[in-house]
Amino acid sequence: MSTDKYRDFSARKKEATPMSDAFEDLLRVYKLKDRYDEKALIQAWPEIMGKTVASRTTSVFIKEKKLFASISSGPVKQELRMNQSKLVQLIHERFGKELIDEVVIL
Repeated sequence: MSTDKYRDFSARKKEATPMSDAFEDLLRVYKLKDRYDEKALIQAWPEIMGKTVASRTTSVFIKEKKLFASISSGPVKQELRMNQSKLVQLIHERFGKELIDEVVIL
């Protein structure tokens, strides 16, 4: 009698994987990781920038590795333009360097 009859030949991992790791693997396999991270960044905009800037932000979107933020207040807009490199650095620290290359204040 052969014991190979009951062996599991599947390629799946047998050990338990944390849900966050499994989710990351799923995003990578279906090439959705970048899109997911972009949405996470847009959702985190108020937390990153604070209430003052968030309340004066009319829209935020990402296109071709550039984050575009439309600001309704002139002084806030000017302040953000002067500190664009610091803003990019904050985003890189939180989301990684590959997500965006530039911030454009509209």
